[in-house]
Amino acid sequence: MTQHSPSLGERASRVRLLALDVDGVLTDGAVHYHSDGGETKVFDTQDGLGLRLALEHGIDIALITGRDSPMVARRASELGIAHLLQGRNDKHRALTELASRLGITLDECAYCGDDLPDLGAIQAAGLGLSVANAPEYVRVHADYVTERRGGQGAVRELCELLLEARGAWAGIVAGYRLPRQAAP
Repeated sequence: MTQHSPSLGERASRVRLLALDVDGVLTDGAVHYHSDGGETKVFDTQDGLGLRLALEHGIDIALITGRDSPMVARRASELGIAHLLQGRNDKHRALTELASRLGITLDECAYCGDDLPDLGAIQAAGLGLSVANAPEYVRVHADYVTERRGGQGAVRELCELLLEARGAWAGIVAGYRLPRQAAP
């Protein structure tokens, strides 16, 4: 992991809720329509593991999207994400309402988005986040912009950032390693 400014790490350590836009953040933003009326979205499995690890370490997750998609509902269910707000174009209002319902402040929220509907939420959150593929006029308002593109590990990068700020990441990695064998 790269080193970040103390203020970024301090703000990241206070995050209790990571809220994410879906199209362009959790996916690459492409929607493939099929002749039978269905559609396809692609989700990154490394992002999924990052979200599960964040949940296991006390960071609540929310998906806030302007679209209404059964695939997003399925992915949220598979990952154990309880807060799914679909059909919400005013992401700032959705984030504010969710934070209030959860009894937390916006300062304890991180929000990641990639386009204009996300701008208010990025600015209002205690930790405003964006992805590498967002337009410059969105990225300039974020406290942190991922190196990875949406749908290609950007969410995993954010989860690692938050877990590292909590001091949990090294232990998580160590938990997956095999014990070192003594030399014969």
